[in-house]
Amino acid sequence: MPYIRTTTNRPVAKSTADKITAACGQAITLLRGKTEEWLMVEVTGDKNLYFKGTDEPCAIAEVQILGKANPSELENLTDAMTQILSSALDVPSDRIYVRYEEVAYWGWNGANF
Repeated sequence: MPYIRTTTNRPVAKSTADKITAACGQAITLLRGKTEEWLMVEVTGDKNLYFKGTDEPCAIAEVQILGKANPSELENLTDAMTQILSSALDVPSDRIYVRYEEVAYWGWNGANF
């Protein structure tokens, strides 16, 4: 039940969003027990997003997962997400945040996991 929301101030063509989505599907497997089968991805571009006081290219990936993750797995996912966004969006790696939220309850198909 992972969900990755990517927001950037760069324009994002559908082909770029598709590339990010596919790469996220591979990257999410860095977290034990997480697969692309349950992954939902949102990619939003052209936002009024500022970092370090400027609107130079920047991005944030917000990763929500059901349960807890191992810190070293999160470190690996941060590296992967940074590479994905830097490459796909042409954003310098030092202008990318990756934020994590571990969720205790997650609903799907009328019930909770």
